[in-house]
Amino acid sequence: MFSPSQEELCALNKEPVKYGELVVLGYNGSLPNGDRGRRKSRFALYKRSKASGVKPSTVHVISTPQASKEERLPFIPTTPAHCSFLSACPAISSKGHHSISYTLSRSQTVIVEYIHDKDTDMFQVGRSTESPIDFVVTDTISGNQNNDETQITQSTISRFACRIVCDRNPPYTARIFAAGFDSSKNIFLGEKAAKWKNPDGHMDGLTTNGVLVMHPKGGFTEESKPGVWREISVCGDVYTLRETRSAQQRGKLVENETNILQDGSLIDLCGATLLWRTADGLLHTPTQKHIEALRQEINAARPQCPVGLNTLAFPSINRKDVVEEKQPWAYLSCGHVHGYHNWGHRSDTEANERECPMCRTVGPYVPLWLGCEAGFYVDAGPPTHAFTPCGHVCSEKSAKYWSQIPLPHGTHAFHPACPFCATQLSGEHNCVKLIFQGPID
Repeated sequence: MFSPSQEELCALNKEPVKYGELVVLGYNGSLPNGDRGRRKSRFALYKRSKASGVKPSTVHVISTPQASKEERLPFIPTTPAHCSFLSACPAISSKGHHSISYTLSRSQTVIVEYIHDKDTDMFQVGRSTESPIDFVVTDTISGNQNNDETQITQSTISRFACRIVCDRNPPYTARIFAAGFDSSKNIFLGEKAAKWKNPDGHMDGLTTNGVLVMHPKGGFTEESKPGVWREISVCGDVYTLRETRSAQQRGKLVENETNILQDGSLIDLCGATLLWRTADGLLHTPTQKHIEALRQEINAARPQCPVGLNTLAFPSINRKDVVEEKQPWAYLSCGHVHGYHNWGHRSDTEANERECPMCRTVGPYVPLWLGCEAGFYVDAGPPTHAFTPCGHVCSEKSAKYWSQIPLPHGTHAFHPACPFCATQLSGEHNCVKLIFQGPID
């Protein structure tokens, strides 16, 4: 059967070309307090009316005299307030240009000037709410227990974390680079930042906590396997991971890998992890309507609590955070689905652990939530499996895929987590097949 490409669909519908979407892991369709402006759980990258990309051009080496303390220029610009030096510097031909500044010492700085690139569009991601940032990302708190104040005071995400550059012509290749340009169109790597000169002479560096990328083997399908986490440099080269997240010593250059994003690539900003979905990949992903149809199909089958014999039903997607009376609950050690009841506690177990009345297995007893973020599904199968211990439900292949993906946690730890709430997974397989009982009549 003929399947039109994304480009052909856009031409037929006169819609702008979509390069892809970034989806933040840990949110089930929207932020806890709702999506607002540039801060949301999902960001679509469209071809801009005018090219916004930049490319490296002239390199300037700026030396400051090492005379007396009074004459020495304190050339360590780290905020927009310090950027006036760059615009006043005669080496920079136009103060309207973008630039990257590598401070080698108090006496020497290398400035790489960037000029307009008519063939690419640039999109920037970071914690800052300043205008250069297209997609504002804040720290993801496990279990969606987000607190804005906590995020602001303790965030490990860079204000200008990374930039994604997309080719304006087919196949619309997207590339990722560490660091983003600030309001003065500058990126500053101070004396303490990891930086170096490559054999070909060009400067490069890493951001404080780094930008990590993992490309799944085999794309984003039910057959995919996790790839290896790498670090991306400011100029887009690929390196092995540092010993710790903010170590001064860079990893080894991985010459046979690139910064090109593919469907299912994961981007970690040290506090939030983003999933990249290509436009073509999204065409084969279930839609919100499809997930709603699956929810209605499960409810239409009238699953029952095997003990109370009351009918169970998943709440509507709009009420995905409110436990309702008919909500299905499950014993995550065995997968038996029940209605809510307040018995089965064992004195020798933890507070949320119960003994299943069907098979006597002891384990977590939690409400089940339908996974509503369609971008996390690798197929359109029915929701038959639940992640442990959070109880988010999705298709078997999607559950098994995410159960094997190690996600960065802290400075050097990795563990699988539920994509819908970022809870660290546990149990024998990190997910369990659900056992529903149909109506007796």
